[in-house]
Amino acid sequence: MAPPLIQLKDIALTFGGTPLLGGVELTVFESERLCLIGRNGSGKSTLLRIAAGLSEPDSGNRFVQPGATVRYLPQEPDFDGFQTTLAYVEAGLGPGDDPYQARYLVEQLGLTGEEDPAHLSGGESRRAALARVLAPSPDILLLDEPTNHLDLTTIEWLEGELGSRRCALVLISHDRRFLSNLSRSTAWLDRGHIRQIDRGFAKFEEWRDEVLAEEERDQHKLDRKIVAEEHWLRYGVSGRRKRNVKRLAGLHELRRQRRDYRGTAGSATLAAAEADKSGKLVIEAKGIGKRYGDRRIVDNFSIRIQRGDRIGIVGPNGAGKTTLINMLTGADAPDGGAVRLGANIEMATLDQHRESLDPKSTLAEALTGGRGDHVMVGGTPKHVVSYMKDFLFAQEQMRTPLEVLSGGERGRLMLARALAKPSNLLVLDEPTNDLDLETLDVLEDMLGDYEGTVILISHDRDFLDRVVTSVIAPEGDGRWIEYAGGYTDMLAQRGADLNREAPRSAPASEAERPAKAAPTASPGKRRLTFNEKHALETLPKFIAKLQAEISKQQQRLEDPNLYATDRAAFDKISLALTKAQEELQQAEDRWLELEMLREEIEGV
Repeated sequence: MAPPLIQLKDIALTFGGTPLLGGVELTVFESERLCLIGRNGSGKSTLLRIAAGLSEPDSGNRFVQPGATVRYLPQEPDFDGFQTTLAYVEAGLGPGDDPYQARYLVEQLGLTGEEDPAHLSGGESRRAALARVLAPSPDILLLDEPTNHLDLTTIEWLEGELGSRRCALVLISHDRRFLSNLSRSTAWLDRGHIRQIDRGFAKFEEWRDEVLAEEERDQHKLDRKIVAEEHWLRYGVSGRRKRNVKRLAGLHELRRQRRDYRGTAGSATLAAAEADKSGKLVIEAKGIGKRYGDRRIVDNFSIRIQRGDRIGIVGPNGAGKTTLINMLTGADAPDGGAVRLGANIEMATLDQHRESLDPKSTLAEALTGGRGDHVMVGGTPKHVVSYMKDFLFAQEQMRTPLEVLSGGERGRLMLARALAKPSNLLVLDEPTNDLDLETLDVLEDMLGDYEGTVILISHDRDFLDRVVTSVIAPEGDGRWIEYAGGYTDMLAQRGADLNREAPRSAPASEAERPAKAAPTASPGKRRLTFNEKHALETLPKFIAKLQAEISKQQQRLEDPNLYATDRAAFDKISLALTKAQEELQQAEDRWLELEMLREEIEGV
């Protein structure tokens, strides 16, 4: 068996006297697709940093195969010292890496490379960070919430890109569909320990429920055994003293096991403080529009939102989702048309960017606003500790600075603040960012039971399918259309061209730079992209290399004694030959396609 690319053994780490990781072991082999699952605050991101060599455990060993390259995607990338996004991406390349890959990936991810990192949006910074870790084509990719702030088009592109690579992959993500499509094994970090199975995420939740049920049965058996031993201690007939001493020691050990048992964290108690019912008509928009310079963000859009509707808004980053929501809720006036809000509207909003959080303030201060020890929930005071526990915060975290909270814990904090305000209209901008799977389930149930109206922006396909009753999607050139049902229903109604059309919408950061805007091309006229030009130049060499490799493998297979003497080598060579032949076919098809496109453009 081949040695692992990376191995963590007996990893232990303690924060503030509380064990976070205890004897954790994690092994990643070549081409493995592993998803790392766990509750918010369980130590997933910390473990991934240890695997990347960026954090030191209290004890344990880290092994990386000599020569193996590792790239780590943090939740919050550091752009300090870089003038442009391209410079940031190129800084991640190694000595032998292809510099063209940096520019190619920047272009594929919808960036120009000239953006100032200090003024990037959440989606742009995430795309730049992805380009930086993907460009070197490393042996091991460690990705911490790679889909955060990405639009659906980019998420689906990333799925395809990661699926086509040969590198080992370790994923932390809240996106169920993303994990199901990419993972082939699962590591579950629970209460400081890891359980690992050779099954993808699609089978994880069923397996987890079985494990927890078995654990509950074991604890029930332990309780019954303790009761039986305590009955013997009180009423049993005394035998030899030595035997009794041993039995009593066994009882003490059983009690210790019961005392040291760490149960699961339970589920968050998410409940929105509901105001009086709104009118039947919540929002009515007629022919509203919005422009920024020459670019139409929204054009002649009309909608009627009734009480109880669940509206999802999707689209590429920069398409105008937040602008559309602001116009619908009255936060921004349209350039044309009219918006009418219904009677008795009480609105609560959740901002994806979390700018309102002071990193130096404590958890209690963020919930109470620095006023006493009580939170106003639906107009009724509730002690901050009790309200914290509803959102799975421990009492000891009351004075914890926000800057040390994990991304998921900050996400729960933002939800706690938003849901405390009485409302009959919830406006949620990417509420699923950083939330663990269990909290997502509870959030879905809460939104299902909520008697008011919900408008949300989300890029989580599974979440949209479970929650919304209709989806608003951009059609290009400022046109937005409402589709009945969830995300999958929208795709079925729109057709397969959705994923190809959506990326053509330029990001706002680019569209709002008139000085750098390219001349308008004539309809139907296009040019070869940088990626296509580079592929035309490099594919012939790659094809020749594959042909040489195929010839070499075929010569080795011609040995009549190979199968009988070394079956493993025969199988390995056959597999490599098949793979090379498939790659050759794909490369030849791609080159032919690009050559025909070039001839068409040049009029040859």
